[in-house]
Amino acid sequence: MAYYPPVAFHFRVDFDLSGVSGDDILFREVSGIESGLTEKTISEGGENRFVHKLPVRGQYPDLVLKRGLLKGSAVAKWCRDAIENLNIDPITVTVTILNEKHEPLQTYNFINCWPKKWTVSNLNAEQNEIVVETLTLAYQYWKVA
Repeated sequence: MAYYPPVAFHFRVDFDLSGVSGDDILFREVSGIESGLTEKTISEGGENRFVHKLPVRGQYPDLVLKRGLLKGSAVAKWCRDAIENLNIDPITVTVTILNEKHEPLQTYNFINCWPKKWTVSNLNAEQNEIVVETLTLAYQYWKVA
């Protein structure tokens, strides 16, 4: 029996990357799953009441992944290698929404992802928080599998 709507807290993130362990697919938050069209505006000669808006191409924001800092992560190594050594190796990243039996409900494939930014949260001795790493990935486009 399918439950609707699916919950937003049961998902996983897979990387088309060698050496990815079980903990590498677990993230606390994923954002940037959106798409839209850029537009070009054209003013019509002699008609000043409006402009024509024409679609140009698709646009996709960065994919942002957040999780607790993971020591020995193949994904973090891939990010650092790209940023520190300019060894850019685009991969496919798959975000999958899961049901209560851990089966896929919806899958999004992000094509030609590359690390744009890797951030570690602020360290503060006055707060009781975990250290969070944020991976910002640029990509060419995404599609629903």
